[in-house]
Amino acid sequence: MSKVKSIFSCSDCEYQSVKWLGCCPECNNWNTFTESVPTPTQPKKGSSKKIDLTHLTSIATQEQPRLFTDIDEWDRVMGGGIMQGSLIILTGDPGIGKSTLLLQVSNALAQNNKVFYFSTEESLNQVKQRAHRIECINSNLLFSDNADLETIISTAIQEKPDILILDSIQNCYTANSQTYPGSIGQLRESTFQLMRLAKEHNISVILTGHITKEGNIAGPKTLEHMVDAVFYLQGEDRWQTRVLRSVKNRFGTINELGFFEMNANGMQEVSNINQHLIDELSQTPGSVLVSIIEGSRPILLELQALTIESKMPMPQRVISGLDHKEVVLIAAILEKYLHIKLSSQDIFFKVSGGFKLKGSSSDLGIALALLSSYFQQPLPEKTIALGEISLTGQIKPINQINTLVKEAEKFGIKQLLVAKNQKMDSTNSHVKKFDNLYELLSLFS
Repeated sequence: MSKVKSIFSCSDCEYQSVKWLGCCPECNNWNTFTESVPTPTQPKKGSSKKIDLTHLTSIATQEQPRLFTDIDEWDRVMGGGIMQGSLIILTGDPGIGKSTLLLQVSNALAQNNKVFYFSTEESLNQVKQRAHRIECINSNLLFSDNADLETIISTAIQEKPDILILDSIQNCYTANSQTYPGSIGQLRESTFQLMRLAKEHNISVILTGHITKEGNIAGPKTLEHMVDAVFYLQGEDRWQTRVLRSVKNRFGTINELGFFEMNANGMQEVSNINQHLIDELSQTPGSVLVSIIEGSRPILLELQALTIESKMPMPQRVISGLDHKEVVLIAAILEKYLHIKLSSQDIFFKVSGGFKLKGSSSDLGIALALLSSYFQQPLPEKTIALGEISLTGQIKPINQINTLVKEAEKFGIKQLLVAKNQKMDSTNSHVKKFDNLYELLSLFS
């Protein structure tokens, strides 16, 4: 019998090779190949079994209840609560607070549900110390530090908990696999077995997972396809808060955000994150307030620009928080139609709070931040800019304007800068409408 040879798989794109490669030829990422030994299988002859197919109309449906924690920031990001029978991955940097948050979530769920918490990375003594510190002691919340996946699944099938939490999937092992815990083969097999447990026994399963240095879930992309939802817990550098972000959710909206603050008592909800920005907002040249929709939530953000005459042959473009091409494009449009030589200026640009801006609804804010810094004149106090800019220098309306305006007015915004054709409900703020870039100069005259 011939010896089964090892294969090397890329953890990012699953490209396979018979030998180890430093750089994946498929996705061009470095040091992503891991070794695995395929399980030999015997070719199966054609099966005589027949699958009974059914029509959707013959399937009895019932509304699946969600599991609530009464932690509003968590429940909203989940899509209104955890769906029964779902498989969820929570991931984030080491020490970001995944275990602390899950301990609080499991404690809240245990008020009305049967919850099993398997800690494969920490001993029960360590878990107990954290639970005492954040006051998460509940008789309905049961713990184990067993890492044998077959034993965990067997226990869940026999005891039938409502929620099973596994912290973390990388430290579990399966006896049937010849590879070490955390390897590609073990991760894929473990996730598949947990997926079948969730679907066949209607048990909600929450996993924690490690991430790579690039900030992605460690393991093949198939893991993200197999699960129902993927959530990232990230650090937010300005207000020392934690941001829970939904990047995949079959039972809710993606890009939904929840905000928490880590302190001695664990993760505390921050329901008024926009108030942090308004309290710190200053009326200075180069500062402009904009608003974006993240999931279902309007977020107020400050754009900060600095333009200065360049002393280098190639002017600098230092930009964080959005695609640098967007700022370069807006600068080019301003130079084309307003004859302002931004191409000879060093441009430094950032978005407050470490957020990432996407879309074109903040184009007007970017333009005004550049103009405000260039002319060294601040915009009027408590002014927000909401508009898109076309390549022809026209200012265009944006979507969901009423939601953005309602949130802005809640925090005392007095003046709105929007497109001339922007349709919106009546507002208490003073509205200034602009048709093109030339009209923006009136703000700095």
